[in-house]
This record gives sequence, structure tokens and C-alpha cells, in this order.
Amino acid sequence: MVTTVKKDIILYQRLLGHVVPYWRRFLLSIASMVVLAATDPAIPALMQPMLDGAFIEKDPKVMTIVPILFIVLFAIRGIASYVSGVSLHWVANKVIMDLRQAMFARLVNYPTSFFDNHRSGGLMSRFTYDVTQIKEASTNAISTLVRDSLSVIGLLGWMFYIDWSLALICLAGAPLIGIIISIIRKRLRKMSLQVQETMGDIHHVLSECFDGQKVVKLYGGQEVEKKRFYDTVNSHRRFTMKFAMAATASSPAVQMVTAIILAIIIYVGIKLATSGNLTVGDFVSFFAAIAMLLGPLKRLAGINEHIQKGLAACESVFALLDMDIESQYGEKELREAKGKIEFKNVSYRYTGAEDDAISSVSLTINPGETIALVGESGSGKTTLANLLPQFYLPSDGTVYYDDIDIRELKLESLRKNIAYVSQDVVLFNDTVRNNIAYGELKDTSNDIVSAAAEAACAAEFINKMPEGMATTIGEDGARLSGGQRQRLAIARALLKDARLLILDEATSSLDSHSERHIQLALENVRKGRTCLIIAHRLSTIENADRIVVLDKGRIVEQGKHEDLLALNNYYSKLYQSQFRNQEDNG
Repeated sequence: MVTTVKKDIILYQRLLGHVVPYWRRFLLSIASMVVLAATDPAIPALMQPMLDGAFIEKDPKVMTIVPILFIVLFAIRGIASYVSGVSLHWVANKVIMDLRQAMFARLVNYPTSFFDNHRSGGLMSRFTYDVTQIKEASTNAISTLVRDSLSVIGLLGWMFYIDWSLALICLAGAPLIGIIISIIRKRLRKMSLQVQETMGDIHHVLSECFDGQKVVKLYGGQEVEKKRFYDTVNSHRRFTMKFAMAATASSPAVQMVTAIILAIIIYVGIKLATSGNLTVGDFVSFFAAIAMLLGPLKRLAGINEHIQKGLAACESVFALLDMDIESQYGEKELREAKGKIEFKNVSYRYTGAEDDAISSVSLTINPGETIALVGESGSGKTTLANLLPQFYLPSDGTVYYDDIDIRELKLESLRKNIAYVSQDVVLFNDTVRNNIAYGELKDTSNDIVSAAAEAACAAEFINKMPEGMATTIGEDGARLSGGQRQRLAIARALLKDARLLILDEATSSLDSHSERHIQLALENVRKGRTCLIIAHRLSTIENADRIVVLDKGRIVEQGKHEDLLALNNYYSKLYQSQFRNQEDNG
């Protein structure tokens, strides 16, 4: 219990650390809360002279001053409440924006293995849902804690001033209220974490359904997806209800304890009034203070709900922020790269896999050489290529770029000298130009961008678009065909003009006409640079300087197309099998 409370305090301190840059607005809000809380005991305090002075003693001066003081008092309270609320929400929204920005800044620098092991829906939930729970903790919770705590202190102070014995009776219920809140707190934290997790599940199901909507329609998966979504949202509803039940239980329990204390006070107060030890004004003022005390006590009892939601969200958000980003092992710069690549006894095994994806691979690629990697699916072709930009680090062995261990190079310097076109084309909901001249290439002149598009045979369809290069292509290039999307990705790689060009099934979505154009373009592009081509269609890599055949993560053959055919082994069988399939398909 002590450990949990300590952990909660550390989390809240870390959250408040993000408030520090906005301390002026935060202090303004706190100061306004102090003013607001200070006026709370003034209300029952004015009731004493109003009753004793105006109604009983009939003092004309009191009759005039008290109504005026009430107007002034509530005017001050209104201004303080507005300033406090606006200032605190301003600070909270800035903190949320900063946290989202900080999470995103970390996210784009996480290693590829991180995204392999985390669902996109769960990550999106942290940005959309979890962060809003932090806002609840940093606005409602702080406002309630500061304002209502001060109100309770002020009202208790006035009550002690009127009669200390009655005030002590009020305090008698505090330990019992504390025990009730402590019991419910644990339940709230557990349910809040479950609510966040199920919200991530909802994001995940939605994301999969959106991305796979064509498959859903084609295979009649609507009912399956409806059932999956129902189960997910129902699970979220159940945990939300469990949280609500625990949160709601605290208020009646606290109110019941308060009612018992209130009944005792009324009984004792009446006894004191009848014995002449308490005036009517004193008793009404004391009772008014008690009535005003119920609101702050109720909100303080309910603050646990907001705090536990916020702390659970803090736990999730800070866990994301604390994960390790891609390691910057090296400090060397790769200047005037030549494009020599060497794999020396390299092995790699994916997390949770039983066997190596690639095992003891040794391969040297000379500057300007075009190497084709071929093999059955799962033979390790893409894994080998992914080691070059350090998307993954070898389990064993070393990868060299220009005779330098890539772990000794700065990541930025290494990747600046590699262009990559994957079979899974990634495009953004932006213009054609901005998709080609992406990232560090954004300031490239339009003429050079157009030349890259021409070299990738993309100008043909770009020029037919309504706004040409300024045409927006939709989410993930939804307004383009598969071949057009792939040609834009190739144009982006050509524009980068790196010494090493990796093409992972880069022509897989092209028709025969476009593919011929791309092959001619690549013949020119690969001059003076090293090319690593991963190809399924073997006819596209017959002119490679060397073909490397992989099988079960190992190199089993390498050589020129004609030489490998003559061996009548792995490559020959792959080639003949593919040739027969093409014949069978007409």
C-alpha cells in the first residue's frame, strides 16, 4: 500500500513537472482558487450579523450593509471562478499538447522491432484516450484538491470560532471517510487500467476493419467484424460500468457518515442553544457552514475517481515516453560514400522465433555492383536488406558499409546514403510532389523532382492529373493504382540519389508495360551506385551483375544468371518453376 501511494506521488510529481513551463498561468489559477475558497466561510459569517443584528436587534445599519456585502462577495466569487477555470484549462490543454508532441517525437524514433510488438490501435489509444484522462486529473482533480481543501479548512476554522466542541464532532468522521476512500482507490485504479486497455482494443479493431475493408466485403466478413466489434465495445462497457460502480459507491458512503455526524451536531446544537450557550445567529451560521461543507467534502470524496483515471493514464503515457529509442551506437560520419557492402557471418532471429531468419551469411558487394537476392518466401531476403539501414541489428556477425561497421556510424549518416523502395509502398495524404520530395528532400527544386518522376516513368500519369504535381493523392495514395503508387515510391528513391539503392519487390505492382519502362530507367539509375534488388519475378533480374540465392536463411548459390542456370540446382529449379507457371497462365 505504501509502495503504491509512493508510486502515485512520483507519477503526479512527474505530471506536474510538465506544468512548470506554464507556472505563471498555473499560479494565477491557484491564486484565484484561494480567493474563491476564502469567500466560502464569509457566507455563513455574514449570516450571523444578519440574523442577530437585523432580525433580532433590528439594527438599521446592519440591514443596509449585509445585502451590499452579499453582492460584493458573489461578484468577487464569480470573477475568481472564471479566472481560475479558464487559466487551469489553458494550462491543462498545453500540457496535453506537449505530452502528445513528446510521445510522437519518441514514437518516430523507436526501432522497427517496437512496431512489430505493439498494436497500432493500442498506440493510437494512448494519444487519443489516455491523454484526455490526464487532462481530467490535471484540471478537475487539482481544482477540487486546492479549492475545496481550502474551503474545508476555512469553514472548519469558522466553525471552531463559533464552538470548538461542535467542530470536533465534525472532525470525528474524517478517519472513517479516509478508510472508505482508500478501499475504493485500489478498485478504481485496476478498473481504469482495464478501461484504457479495452479502448486500445476498440482502436485496433477499427483500424483493421478500415485497412481491410475490401477483404471484409469480398469475403463477406461483415457479420464477423460486427461480432468482433460488439465483443470489444461490450468488454469496454463492462469495465467502464465496474469503474462507475466503484466511483459512485464512494459518494453515498461518505454522505452517510456525514449525515450521522450532522444529526449528532443538530442534537448537541439544540441543547447548547436552549441552555443559552449559543445564539440563534451562531447556530444558523454554524449549520450553514456545515451545509456548505457538504459540497466540498462530496467533491473531495469523488476526486479519487479523477485521480485514479489520471494516474492510470500517466502510467501508460510515461511508459511510452520511457521506452528506448533507436540506439545511436556510432559517432562516425559516412563521407563521400562509395557503396561497398559486406555481411560477415551475419545471423538474425526475430523476437519469439525458434529459428534464425538468416544464419551465418557472408557476402561482399562491391561499389557500383547490382546484386539480386532470390529465393522462396521466408528465405531471408527482406531480413538481410533490413539489416543495412539498421531497422534491425544482427544477432551475430557484422555488417559493413565502406569497410566501416555500421554500428560505428551515426544513424542519420548511414541512412542518408541508403534509398529504399519496399513492396509495401508507403504514401501520405499529400500532394504528388510532396510524396516524391519527402522529408529532407522537401526543398528540392521542382525541375529535379520532375526529372525523378520522369526517370521512374511516373510523369506519364502525373501530367494527366487535374493539378499535376500539386494533386492530393488521398490516404496512402488511395486515388492511385498499385502501379502508380509504386512508381511514386521509386521516384522518391531516385530523387534521394543515394550510393546504395535497395529495391524490395519494387516492381511487383507494375503491369508489363510499366515494368519495361522501369527496367530501362533502373539500367541508367544503377550506374555509379550499388543496387540490392529483391525480386520474385526472376525475369526482372537476369541482367544483374550477380544473383545470390537464399534458402532457409543461408546463401546456397551465387553467380550470373547463365552460370546459375547451367548448375541446374536451386536457381535453375526456381527459374524453371516460375517459367512453367507463366506458361500455364497463358
